[in-house]
Amino acid sequence: MNLTIRKAVVLGLIGSILLLGNILFVANWLADKGVVDWARNIRSEYLTGTAVTIIFVLLILLVSPKAGALVRRCPVCDHVLLSRGRYCGECGSKVA
Repeated sequence: MNLTIRKAVVLGLIGSILLLGNILFVANWLADKGVVDWARNIRSEYLTGTAVTIIFVLLILLVSPKAGALVRRCPVCDHVLLSRGRYCGECGSKVA
């Protein structure tokens, strides 16, 4: 298994070196196929500054449901309970 990973890494490095060596050929081929114009059109229509900002803010505000469930408060002393224990570490009251 370790040998196959090494082979894949070596082949990937050789392929990327060949691709970088022929980058002008690849770029001209993509331009001839119309991929560059299509990408410019997509960027100008759908990836405006406002759209990128909104996507960025939504990714920041996205919270894992597990993270919110782990933070609980004691109903008696309002101490933050970080563990899943049944009793509060501050006042000793039972937490439901």
